[in-house]
Amino acid sequence: MNIKINTYDDPIIKHSNENVYSPSDDTFLIVDYFKRTITDSSFDGYNLRKVNYILDMGTGSGFIAIFLKMLANKLSNFNPKIYASDILKEAIICAKQNEILNLQLSKIHFIRSNLFKSFPKKLHNRFNIIIFNPPYLPALEENKGSTSSEKDYSWKGGIMGYESLIKFFNEVLNFLNHDHMIYFITSSRINKEYIDEKLSYLGFQSEVIAKKHIFFEDIILNRAVRISS
Repeated sequence: MNIKINTYDDPIIKHSNENVYSPSDDTFLIVDYFKRTITDSSFDGYNLRKVNYILDMGTGSGFIAIFLKMLANKLSNFNPKIYASDILKEAIICAKQNEILNLQLSKIHFIRSNLFKSFPKKLHNRFNIIIFNPPYLPALEENKGSTSSEKDYSWKGGIMGYESLIKFFNEVLNFLNHDHMIYFITSSRINKEYIDEKLSYLGFQSEVIAKKHIFFEDIILNRAVRISS
């Protein structure tokens, strides 16, 4: 029997900071997709028992990592080690506080890191599932003397909007298990064809699995896997 989990509650997020990205439409696009596709035996088509390591990259307030840990507490076949990382110290603090609020116990492994820079070697070739909600909007003023705050890390994807995402895919190779799926957000405001070409060059195949139209753009959820040569 495959029991879907779409009726499960979302985490309560009370601890935040002005520099930390709070749950927004892109966050809920990811979680709502998981609610539709995770069952008591399958993670979006992947054997739930084989999901041993999950990473929530750029965790912000910790919403996605906490949701998955709450899910693991309810599904007997789902017991992964869940890691959550962020470049901001404030984000790690907020996420830890929200974890205690929702789970009462500290069970998520937090790493403060600029992408994978500070990840230990013991995590090489470990992760089955990686979720990355990157900064994906163009920041055309970055090279024109404009000032940036730490909060800009949550939305500035670089001059073209995709630089952070491409850097992530260049670094992720060392941390993927041979059985894996990567979920990542893009926007219709950036050049998706270039991203697809770059990912293909790196040996990844990606597909659009969900999208939502918000004001002037489409927020797009993509799923990528590395193709064996």
